[in-house]
Amino acid sequence: MSDQSSEKPVYQEGEAAGPKGFLNRLGPGLITGASDDDPSGIGTYSQAGAQLGYGIGWTMLLTFPLMVAIQEISARVGRVTGRGISGNVCRHYPAALLHGIVTLLFIANTINIAADLGAMADATKLLIGGPAMFYVVGFGVLSIGAQIFFDYRRYVAVLKWLTLCLFSYVAALAVVKVDWHAALSGLVMPQITWSGDYLTTVVAILGTTISPYLFFWQASQEAEDERIDPDKAPLIEKPLDAAMEFSRIRADTIVGMAFSNLIALSIIITAAATLNIAGKTDIQTSAQAAEALRPIAGPFAEIIFALGIVGTGLLAIPVLAGSAAYAVGEGRRWRVGLDRKPREAVAFYGVLALSAGIGIALNFTAIDPIEALYWSAVINGVLAVPVMILLMAMSRRADVMGDFKISGPLYWLGWLATAVMSVAVVAMAVGVLF
Repeated sequence: MSDQSSEKPVYQEGEAAGPKGFLNRLGPGLITGASDDDPSGIGTYSQAGAQLGYGIGWTMLLTFPLMVAIQEISARVGRVTGRGISGNVCRHYPAALLHGIVTLLFIANTINIAADLGAMADATKLLIGGPAMFYVVGFGVLSIGAQIFFDYRRYVAVLKWLTLCLFSYVAALAVVKVDWHAALSGLVMPQITWSGDYLTTVVAILGTTISPYLFFWQASQEAEDERIDPDKAPLIEKPLDAAMEFSRIRADTIVGMAFSNLIALSIIITAAATLNIAGKTDIQTSAQAAEALRPIAGPFAEIIFALGIVGTGLLAIPVLAGSAAYAVGEGRRWRVGLDRKPREAVAFYGVLALSAGIGIALNFTAIDPIEALYWSAVINGVLAVPVMILLMAMSRRADVMGDFKISGPLYWLGWLATAVMSVAVVAMAVGVLF
């Protein structure tokens, strides 16, 4: 990728009209939110709708403000300091803590990449046939090659346009018969069942929607966008820009997380209206959900669902690999950044390629992808809590945030999100042990 530091920023006057201008004015929050609905997440939401029906929809309302809070705090840390989460942790906390967090993040992201590639391959096989392993390699090489060799600004624009593929799941609602009264009731009136399966599903949804790699990606992308724009500087150095930047970050994050939850809710409702009603409750992957839709909702619904899996995978894999590379690179104080040419950030791109390469290779082993994804979710859940605690602690440190320490409702909502994730991890541990 070429260094674009001499060019004007993406957000320019005259781009107000049309969807392209709207997408350009949105930043890391949109891509972060959309990447949350990766093929593995689609599998989780499909499974939730298939098993529990419309009554699980309330989890999307619960997670929305929590996601917005923790992602906005992540973005503010990146924009204020000009560094991502790892870049700040390595300067203010023990090295052993950083190494533990980064190692777990790399492992979880790599397993997630493997599962997403497998789901994309299975979905493509459903659509056009052919060998699944060929698609695994093809999608993996395409996703990572684009990150390494594409111009950064053009690449980010492609990612933004890829978010539109998620509307395929909204379109799927138009071709299935939905009991909207039941769907809306499930959204606003929780129907909680105190059973192991129900609580496990709730924990899986929380772990899918509030994932550590999203924190690292959004913070690092805010820092990157600031670094490549000659008119910007870390807010701790250029405080007069703070009001405008915080307003942009909030709008960007709200739009991104609302988009993420709208798509997740659409998937849950689609699965509830088709698979749950038909008694097909044993769905484990997104590809299985797409395949199961054909005899119930027709081939068009299956095609829409499968195309969405491929599109979201192309969006999510770069975010998963990129967040791992940023976390490792910033923690080691390497030169990092997707705008840099490969020769300028060899170690950074090496980590990115290594994560994706291992993810590809895992699909050629005897490892059960469903079991691997389960353990990825466990690692993510366990990792989320200390990362969120660290994030909340950093957001209140004057030596990190200067005069821009997080306070007020945003601060307490961030701690509420941390508490909810802590309870979810304890519930998951209890479920595993007993």
